[in-house]
Amino acid sequence: MKIYKLFVLSTLLFLGCKSSNLSDSENQNITIYTIGDSTMANKKNPETNPEFGWGQVLPDFFTENVIIKNHAVNGRSTKSFRELKHWQPVLDSLKPGNYVFIQFGHNDSKDTDPKRYTNPQTSYRYNLMRYVEETRSKGAIPILFSSIARRKFNPEGVLLDSHGNYTLVARMVAQEMNVPFIDMQYLTEKLEESYGLEDSKKLHLHFAKGENSYFPDGKEDNTHLSKLGANEVANLAVKELAIKVEALRKFIKK
Repeated sequence: MKIYKLFVLSTLLFLGCKSSNLSDSENQNITIYTIGDSTMANKKNPETNPEFGWGQVLPDFFTENVIIKNHAVNGRSTKSFRELKHWQPVLDSLKPGNYVFIQFGHNDSKDTDPKRYTNPQTSYRYNLMRYVEETRSKGAIPILFSSIARRKFNPEGVLLDSHGNYTLVARMVAQEMNVPFIDMQYLTEKLEESYGLEDSKKLHLHFAKGENSYFPDGKEDNTHLSKLGANEVANLAVKELAIKVEALRKFIKK
């Protein structure tokens, strides 16, 4: 009888410890690093500045167990982000189990700027591969994102492509290297189209002269995002992450 009681007690203690460890695992913090360009970057003076990057609002879509470290920088390409020493501090900080969200392309296409331009079929491709390889070398998990769409409608109201082969190459690198791929160009094209020719201006920075104190001379910017636009884009990103990256699903707010 005593042996049986000891067995039951031991079993209960074991199950209790196992349950506790599971709970600890579920409550463990995770860290997400984001690297990219101005469409993702944090903007200064958020209280008055109407421009936001989608990475800037990303913490609002995750639970308190997720730490977002947004290292995206205005004007950077896969080339200049590394050459201007933005990547090395991220790489040095990476720990096993961290995530790295990688989104470049807007500035890689600047073919009049040798400090930023990359050929999509060659240097852009290899730059992405290198970011993936170095992320994995630290035990971290890379996720590739294509660039968000520009609001580029023709006179007939058709939204036109503005990224050429960069999205295709990012997709091919993801497939070749078995990396989760979030096609933000496709998702944001659908977003722009759903808002329509005029209302899609709300997703970006469109102000008449004197309408906004931050841009007193007015602004017409179809690339960068308003706060509404940033939140819409971040929402699309996390919904797709919930589908493509199962381990992140439990950290996304309902």
